Amino acid sequence: MSRSSSSGVCSSSRACSTCATLESVESIGLRELRQNASELVRRVESGEELTITVAGRPSARLVPLAPASTSPRTWRTYEQIADLWSGVSDSEWEADRDRIDQTLRDPWAQ
Repeated sequence: MSRSSSSGVCSSSRACSTCATLESVESIGLRELRQNASELVRRVESGEELTITVAGRPSARLVPLAPASTSPRTWRTYEQIADLWSGVSDSEWEADRDRIDQTLRDPWAQ
């Protein structure tokens, strides 16, 4: 049986349907992560994925974050979020608000 190389190219000289494209995820030890953290983070930022091993066992994955455009923590302009307030208002909101005790009290006063 022929196998794919890490480049995804079949090593067989003939075409075959059993070959698959496999991405190679590099494994790095915890010590290497500590010693080369800046370089490894730059590699991950450029799209590479790394598996971190502890005592030879895979323990964690270091992967790039989603692009900022899909991140929920991206700052938005009012125009981008104005539709959030365009729905029908709650007709019972004022009645619900009035049911709350509006008296101000000092919580530390005895």
